[in-house]
Amino acid sequence: MTTTATANETSSPSLFSRLEDPRINFQLLFGATIILLIGGVTMVISASSVFAYETYGNSWYLAIRQLIFALIGVFCMWRVSYLSPRGTRRVSTILMLGSIAALALVLVIGTSVNGQKNWLEFGPLRLQPSELAKLAVILWGAHMLTFKQDYLHFTRHLLVPIVPMFGVVILLVLAEGDLGTAMVITPIMMSMFFFVGVPKRWLASVLALGLLGIAYYSYSAPYRAKRFVAWLHPEQDPDGIGFQLAHAKQAMGSGGWWGLGLGGSREKWGTLPEAHSDFIYAVIGEESGLLGTFAILILFFIIGVVGYRIARRAPDPYVKLVAAGITTWIIVQMLVNVCAVLGLMPITGVPLPLVSYGGSSLVPTLVGLGILMSFARHEANSVKPE
Repeated sequence: MTTTATANETSSPSLFSRLEDPRINFQLLFGATIILLIGGVTMVISASSVFAYETYGNSWYLAIRQLIFALIGVFCMWRVSYLSPRGTRRVSTILMLGSIAALALVLVIGTSVNGQKNWLEFGPLRLQPSELAKLAVILWGAHMLTFKQDYLHFTRHLLVPIVPMFGVVILLVLAEGDLGTAMVITPIMMSMFFFVGVPKRWLASVLALGLLGIAYYSYSAPYRAKRFVAWLHPEQDPDGIGFQLAHAKQAMGSGGWWGLGLGGSREKWGTLPEAHSDFIYAVIGEESGLLGTFAILILFFIIGVVGYRIARRAPDPYVKLVAAGITTWIIVQMLVNVCAVLGLMPITGVPLPLVSYGGSSLVPTLVGLGILMSFARHEANSVKPE
């Protein structure tokens, strides 16, 4: 009997060993992504209904658009998940140059929304090139660092042309008034430098410069300075600049543990601006309670763990850097959004990945996750079955 039990234990791997199996990375990534996407579309249906009816005369207007964006994004994710790393490298330079051109075009003919001139309009479509630029800097930066990997011990080869190109993208984004995107792109660059082995003192210097830049830029325009003051002292003007944060906290607090139920949000009835986009996390807290908000964080945690595990294990330096960059992009953007809703950071207008309304954010994010899935698929195929 003891021999049989021992044989069963040997033939049945533990849960920990199963989670360490590279073949499960794709399943975890795909599962967490689809759950977040379905939950996001569901919450957009709920959070946007009142605003859509008042603005467009149709409660389903924004929900239908988000569903279309989701279907397009899933199709792109599925196709990209079958690409080889070489396939993504081929388009990296074109994507980077195209993103810079689009960002520059925004400054000429762009449309301003909420004080930020970062949109291009083509009839009924409105595109935000800075969202695509996040993916572009990752693919191009990884391509260049890999191309120059034998010379990275020379400072000039490590920094040029990567840092100047990243700097151009960040300056263009800041010129459009989009501090939030700049706050996401900077950690992306730092994560890629970390995985390539840049000295920690360099990373500390970049972080210090970034914090000083954020502090300066926050006070460089009146509306950004008001946002910063509202973050520090929201109680001073609860009916003015502190209105959005005050009602976001009220939504989160009124949800309790279990929430008011799907569709039961009170704040979406005009008192919480951007309820279906930047502040959808507050509506999630109101309608599904702490249980729903914790579930969102757990799903992002799964994506983060799997993404960094792919980066850590990858023998190909390009795969390592792209996986690190995409994972950092999604996790940092999630943290910036959630912390802004909770009042832990100033409001920056950064959407919650996979959840907030908007195709400009949703489709590139799904493409990035599709690239991660392609790496997971490639790693799983390289493992010989026992």
